[in-house]
Amino acid sequence: MSETIETTKREKIHKTEAEWRELLTPEQFNIMRQKGTERAFSGALVNNHADGIYHCGACNAPLFTSDKKFESGSGWPSFWLPVDADAIVATEDNSHGMRRVEVDCATCGAHLGHVFPDGPKPTGLRYCINSASLAFEGK
Repeated sequence: MSETIETTKREKIHKTEAEWRELLTPEQFNIMRQKGTERAFSGALVNNHADGIYHCGACNAPLFTSDKKFESGSGWPSFWLPVDADAIVATEDNSHGMRRVEVDCATCGAHLGHVFPDGPKPTGLRYCINSASLAFEGK
């Protein structure tokens, strides 16, 4: 059975880099605004197994649900499906001598991580997301 996701109309959030710098921690700013990454296995949400929703750490838009999270062994929180089709924007990333697909928050443009085609069924996708780019709301 194929998993389908619905789309939701999202209002965009625009802030200056100075406003983002004031709002985010230095680590969050580096990752979400400058496309950095956290060290593998260092993020606060890698081993989170609680039920709830993962939101964008910059704008609080819902991105992923805990029932779509899985243990990938990659060192970053991994999901096989976003909360809806309009939650994220995927773009080709050819930096660092690699060909990858970058994932950003569709609402505020924050860098979240990357998506790879080696995830579990039914999608076969692995959204590999920085913990610092997420805020978790337990049920």
